[in-house]
Amino acid sequence: MSYEDELLKKFTFHEEAAPPQQAQAQASSDVAISLNIGKGTLLLFRDIGIAFIAIVIALQFMKPMVVFEHSMEDTLFPNDYIIVSMHHYDFTDIKFEDVAVFESELLDDRGKPKNLIKRIIGLPGDTIEVKDDTVYRNGEVLDDSYTKEHITRGQMDPVTVPPNQYFVLGDNRQVSKDSRSATVGFVSKNRMIGKVVFRLLPISTARIVS
Repeated sequence: MSYEDELLKKFTFHEEAAPPQQAQAQASSDVAISLNIGKGTLLLFRDIGIAFIAIVIALQFMKPMVVFEHSMEDTLFPNDYIIVSMHHYDFTDIKFEDVAVFESELLDDRGKPKNLIKRIIGLPGDTIEVKDDTVYRNGEVLDDSYTKEHITRGQMDPVTVPPNQYFVLGDNRQVSKDSRSATVGFVSKNRMIGKVVFRLLPISTARIVS
């Protein structure tokens, strides 16, 4: 063997096979990583499924809606996004001055019953009257600080709200079509959709509705 061959033999390194124990440990590590990835994927899908179910359930009780008209200014404005507590009145009584969504007998552009947003002014048995541009409930002047112009123009003879019916007014009383109109009239409890609880958008005016 030549001198060059001897040097080549001395300085050539050969990769040694991993000991059996090391190879087995590596294989076990690969399996563990694979199992962890699989478990992580399952947990992700589980969390997504739980979130989806939670959203579906929440939407049964809380529903976002958009305001289209001016009749509730200055409480609500067109294009406001609001949150309505659906079935709210299945569990609690309708209260004086609640802002509620109900199905009216008016028809929308598609010929379907139109949903309106108004404030509850008269409960069953209450007597409502409008005179001298002022609303009276059971003979007492109503607080109109939340209305657009703090005035209710026109006259309306006293009316007594029938059982299971409600008298509603818009906060913008000059343009609102409400219980003063024969086309709306009293609103029965079974037509109530829910209570407006939150004004969501625009963010700058987000607040609880009262």
